Amino acid sequence: MKIGIIKERKNPPDRRVVFSPAKLVELKNLYPEVEIVVESSDIRIFPDEAYTEKGFTVSDDLSSCDVLLGVKEVPIHALLPNKKYFFFSHTIKKQAYNRKLLQAILKNNITLYDHETITAKNGARLIGFGRYAGIVGAYNGFRAFGLKEGKFNLSKAEDLADYNSLLAELKKVILPNSFKILLSGQGKVAAGAREILEALNIKEVKVEEYLNQDFKEEAVFCQIKVLDYNKRKDGKQLGEEDFFSHPEKYTSDFMRFAKVTDYFIAGHFYGEGSPYLFTRKDAKSADFNISLIADVSCDIDGPVASTIRPSTIANPFYGYDPQAEKEVDFDTDNAITVMAVDNLPCELPKDASEGFGKMFLEHVIPAFFNGDKDGILARAKMTENKKLTPKYAYLEDYVNQEDSLF
Repeated sequence: MKIGIIKERKNPPDRRVVFSPAKLVELKNLYPEVEIVVESSDIRIFPDEAYTEKGFTVSDDLSSCDVLLGVKEVPIHALLPNKKYFFFSHTIKKQAYNRKLLQAILKNNITLYDHETITAKNGARLIGFGRYAGIVGAYNGFRAFGLKEGKFNLSKAEDLADYNSLLAELKKVILPNSFKILLSGQGKVAAGAREILEALNIKEVKVEEYLNQDFKEEAVFCQIKVLDYNKRKDGKQLGEEDFFSHPEKYTSDFMRFAKVTDYFIAGHFYGEGSPYLFTRKDAKSADFNISLIADVSCDIDGPVASTIRPSTIANPFYGYDPQAEKEVDFDTDNAITVMAVDNLPCELPKDASEGFGKMFLEHVIPAFFNGDKDGILARAKMTENKKLTPKYAYLEDYVNQEDSLF
């Protein structure tokens, strides 16, 4: 088996990689029979020399490789026919902007495994960059607060060497007493955001305390679950499984939090058919007091009404005027400051790459050598022999729409 580590070709440039040099050494020690070739790259966070120093071949030619590993979408012109590819294709939700990519993958007889489809038997995702999205998203929110209030100035995460440098920057943060921070979600994204809150030694309080008490001596945060901000329309209390099975029977109960929150970190997963957390009408209310939102989930024109577009690493903040329902400068009075960068892990490429490689080595690589006994590869395989696999046959209409590339 010969593995190729591909060069990232998307713009803006993405410096991440599936395997750091150190993780490739671990892979080689575990599976000595594996051959590895690293495609030369002038943007990767780990330079070519870091791989050659570990004894790996760096080349511009990966045509001899069986399996090609990347992070973001591979441009159509760079696809190698008849190969196995792993990357985030952003097609499983029928994203129109990548339809031609999936068409090209099928035409070129490529077997595609999307990182997003690598799951355990219970459907839980096994690999991803969620933790780092949460870390950088929460950090960026505090950076926005410091700039807007003129109290402190955090360095941009992308200008820092690593996660430890980011944590050191947090020493600059000054928060007012009684400042209330709300974090939604229970997954990897929320866990990453929570790391930042804990690094700042912000006190955690329970839901009822958060809603009903004033904390005049300190800043506090509250992490909420899906049934804290949603309630059944008929008043019944049936548990989270009922919500996920029947989201249409629920309505948002988020406004009780919006009334007392200063900074909201949106780290939840939003499922189709679920109630919006708050609408544009809600944001106009005198009871809506949130002035800063780090929308890590970044669903545009969706559950967080102030997220009207994604922002960028270069320009991560904008303002949302709730009365006019339009974008304004991020530091405008009475505007909601929004951080909605949709590629946050790119700002910590070294740590994000090392974390991703650890998960990939643990969960995916063994499947190639144990007969895929846990079904990891079988569940993740989207295409084979120029066809969609049965699990992903729902994409047939998406692939066959009239704007076909061919």
